[in-house]
Amino acid sequence: MDNAVGISIISVGKLKEKYLKLGIEEYAKRLGGYTKLDLIEVPDEKAPEQLSDAEMEIVKKKESERILAKVPQDAYVFALAIEGKQRTSEEMSKEIESLMTYGQSKIVFIIGGSLGLHDDVLKRADTKISFGKMTLPHQLMKLVLVEQIYRSYRIMKGEPYHK
Repeated sequence: MDNAVGISIISVGKLKEKYLKLGIEEYAKRLGGYTKLDLIEVPDEKAPEQLSDAEMEIVKKKESERILAKVPQDAYVFALAIEGKQRTSEEMSKEIESLMTYGQSKIVFIIGGSLGLHDDVLKRADTKISFGKMTLPHQLMKLVLVEQIYRSYRIMKGEPYHK
């Protein structure tokens, strides 16, 4: 295991659903053989259902401040955004492997809250990644992301994985 590389997932909101927690814990445990995974949750901003654009911007700004406070200065940042680049599992694996090869020891994935990510976070990101055009609950997205990171390491090591 290469302890020099650490992957963090910063997400907005507390994970409540037991089935998602169990899935994430399972993949995090499997990842332990490959890398250190740090799951960081920042509080979501409480807001009513109906918000004006200006109010949405304020909520996203407050959440972005919490997110950015957790991002190490020297980290390579993937922001999850619908407008990001879609990658195959193999492409994501190669990208992570390339970052590690060239000495990047801190890789951070950021999952925004229900309103998405503020421009400040998108500007800090080194790249934007999309898992498709569909909107998924951000808590479910965390499970999908952890599974894909695990899959990336399996691909990197030439180990079998389900296609």
